[in-house]
Amino acid sequence: QVHLVESGGGLVQPGGSLRLSCAASGSIFSIHDMGWYRQAPGNQREWVADIITSAGRTNYADSVKGRFTISRDNVKNTVYLQMNSLKPEATAVYYCTARAAREYWGQGTPVTVSS
Repeated sequence: QVHLVESGGGLVQPGGSLRLSCAASGSIFSIHDMGWYRQAPGNQREWVADIITSAGRTNYADSVKGRFTISRDNVKNTVYLQMNSLKPEATAVYYCTARAAREYWGQGTPVTVSS
């Protein structure tokens, strides 16, 4: 089992920045990649970014490329999502995922981009 806890969400003005964190615990040795999804009100959940935990290779959705950065700290078993130049359309609940033999999800952390 893998347990994920997200933090760092909140209210930010357009153009601002936030850093989300996802702390993993449990059978972390089994995780081969982690990622972030988001779900805006009334929308389907969409993939944002992911990272191969061993190699550090990253992938991004086109909508966030160049503004968001996913990174990991393998000592702290934590994955981060640095979000810069935030737009109102980034308002959503952000979920962390971890993929091992199955996929695990965190409880989500809300992000609101509004003036």
